[in-house]
Amino acid sequence: MRDETTTLVNSTNMFKKLIAKLRGKPAPSPAKKPESPASQSPSKKEPQPQRSSGSRPRDRGGRGPSRDARPRGRDRGGRDQQRRGETKQPVRIHDRDYDHPRREPIKPAVPVDVPKMDTAFSKLGLCDALAFGVQEKGYTEPTPIQAQSIPQILAGRDVIGSAQTGTGKTAAFALPIIQMLAGHGALRCLILEPTRELALQVEEAFQTYAKFTDLQVTIVYGGVGYGKQLEDLKRGMDILAATPGRLLDHLEQRNCSLKDIDVLVLDEVDRMLDMGFLPDVKRIVEQTPKSRQTLFFTATLPPEIAQLASWALRDPVRVEIGRQRSPAETISHAFYPVVASQKFDLLQLLLEQTDFKSVLVFTRTRMGADRIARRLQNNGHTVGVMHSDRSQRERVEALDGFKSGKFEMLIATDIAARGLDIAGVSHVINYDVPENAEDYVHRIGRTGRAQNTGDAFTLVTEDDVRDARSIERYMGVAVERKKVEGFPYIYSALFDENAQPATAKPTSRLHRGMRR
Repeated sequence: MRDETTTLVNSTNMFKKLIAKLRGKPAPSPAKKPESPASQSPSKKEPQPQRSSGSRPRDRGGRGPSRDARPRGRDRGGRDQQRRGETKQPVRIHDRDYDHPRREPIKPAVPVDVPKMDTAFSKLGLCDALAFGVQEKGYTEPTPIQAQSIPQILAGRDVIGSAQTGTGKTAAFALPIIQMLAGHGALRCLILEPTRELALQVEEAFQTYAKFTDLQVTIVYGGVGYGKQLEDLKRGMDILAATPGRLLDHLEQRNCSLKDIDVLVLDEVDRMLDMGFLPDVKRIVEQTPKSRQTLFFTATLPPEIAQLASWALRDPVRVEIGRQRSPAETISHAFYPVVASQKFDLLQLLLEQTDFKSVLVFTRTRMGADRIARRLQNNGHTVGVMHSDRSQRERVEALDGFKSGKFEMLIATDIAARGLDIAGVSHVINYDVPENAEDYVHRIGRTGRAQNTGDAFTLVTEDDVRDARSIERYMGVAVERKKVEGFPYIYSALFDENAQPATAKPTSRLHRGMRR
């Protein structure tokens, strides 16, 4: 009887395995004996912030794994990866133990007696505390974008502000917002930024300008832990700077609410559109009151902004300063033709012959940035590296080291091309020509800021001729070609001023990206 029972059980198990195989599912394994306590090794899981059902992780500084660092998906070898659907995500390092680069508060520990102010900024309608804060920053006269925007914002108007990079757009909206909020209360101002670095920069500007008020300012952005962000949001803030992705995380977790927002700022709007943030931005805007005041600030005004403005703004005032497609007059820039095999040699000679204070070098790829940084370090230069494969801590350390003078050079992808205010950059070098003509204006706009002068060099190889001419068409002017005396150039048709880009064998973007 026992043998029949055993045969029946074996037959049943074989039948189950056959059915599981036909269904494509693994057969249930026979029950195993429990392991001894010595052999058991329970895994420890790091606690994660709660998410509402159906939500997805977004803590990457914006929408998607590397949108905060890869404009138009072309940071990897120039391929238009988003269009091809072949986006290769960079290595992301979530630094849970890193909250914010600033440890010490900006507000004075002891209240300061603010004197009566009579300055150009107070004449714009700003209170004494703000005018005093601006004076402490060393600013005496408002820039054109500030002079025209501040009165309109104080009057409660929606504004579309556009001006060349480096003209003080942040202060143009920060100062009147602080004035209108007056004192501590609910979360009433939200500033959306496309990248972590810009969000940090704007948050610091608000902290500095509001240091003699009781307004509370904080930031939420990806790539770092949630600890300080949750503490600040629970404590109660008046002003919030944020990247869209992490803010949506907090909204889904109900860590904050936008129901009391009086002023919404979309900064670097053109960059947000480039990076595909529009769906996330719309989700955020829909959670704010319709009666809010909305401000758009941007360096350029592409046609797509008009569609967004018609949906988000009410009868906006336009404040446009200067030519949007040209670099500031304080920047001297030129193209340096060279064959690809001599690019680094020419870069090295330019550095040797240039009396520079600090140099920002742009590359098209992350791997290219690392490679150039290693070669420059081997030649005795102090170098910081900034791109989206670096952790947030590494990115902040590189940027802060460059600002403080610890690094004489910063090697970066286009993550550093927009909006970042780095004082004292004497030279910008485009080691790789940007594929998008408007990015050229933004890159070289990192120098020659705040009425200072600066120089920009762009190395142009045979593969870059089309992109170089696109830049000239975009700006509407020809860019001077220069040669460095004493450099042993290998002859190329590049040196013929009448040379046309080759059309017989067009180089693919993939091939060009792999060469660098």
